[in-house]
Amino acid sequence: MPIPEPGPRAVRVQLEAAGVNPFDRKVAEGILDGKLPHDFPLILGVDGAGTIVETGTEVTRFAVGDRVVGKFLAGRAGHGSFAEYGVLPEDATLVRIPEGVPTMATAAVPTAGVTAQDLVDAAKIEPDQTVLIVGATGGVGVFLVQLANLAGAHVIATARGAAADQMQRLGAAETIDYTRGSVAEQVAARHPGGVDVLFDLVSAPEELSELTAVVRDGGSAYSTIFAANTEALRDRGIEGGNFESHGAAPELARLLRRVAEGDVVIPIEETVALAQAATVLDKPGARGKTVLTI
Repeated sequence: MPIPEPGPRAVRVQLEAAGVNPFDRKVAEGILDGKLPHDFPLILGVDGAGTIVETGTEVTRFAVGDRVVGKFLAGRAGHGSFAEYGVLPEDATLVRIPEGVPTMATAAVPTAGVTAQDLVDAAKIEPDQTVLIVGATGGVGVFLVQLANLAGAHVIATARGAAADQMQRLGAAETIDYTRGSVAEQVAARHPGGVDVLFDLVSAPEELSELTAVVRDGGSAYSTIFAANTEALRDRGIEGGNFESHGAAPELARLLRRVAEGDVVIPIEETVALAQAATVLDKPGARGKTVLTI
């Protein structure tokens, strides 16, 4: 593909790394068909980090040489971050990388980290609340465990085997091994009064319905895969429901400041060369984030 040219209010980024998300595979399968124009050959990838090498004539927010990270999906699909260069409008979800934070690591943050940040903001977690995170070892989960803990919550994370240690290092007070029976039953046995907040990142509708039984009346429950029965939740006074992140540059910048301050770590499970991207697009059982090196 030719090197992309930035318009007057856009920047060209020489990418160093790209984060891999389940959404990338969904884009390849057509999830945005009818929602956004597509340009082919279609370059996948939303999350990317690198250095600005050219700015448009009307750009004021960025300069050549700035290290930046952002979401390379703006307006049209097919100009993603799985490439050596990417172009973004300066007002897109794009922020400078704080000093001391490695460029490559930040590529793992935009989609998963901002989703986690948005979930914690939506739930308005208060100190000493009990928060259950189902799917805690995945890309969103590893950030969510940390952010819920920082908000003062007693965090219960689902994890199996050695992953339980990782969850505890990230801030989980308890772990539930989902291979040892019903998560709902295990949580109910330990917390008969129920939990205040449920974040479910993986469960199908039937499983989620069982899990919401452990949420106390008046609590909140969120599904990031649109598996929630919102009517049933409202009948019990449970807030939340199906959740879609809309966080942009301000939320990404806020999260990166916490990374720079040492409050949040970026758990990268694997780094893979760009040429091997197809091998990790649909990899199950992740324990953290996968990053492509470019």
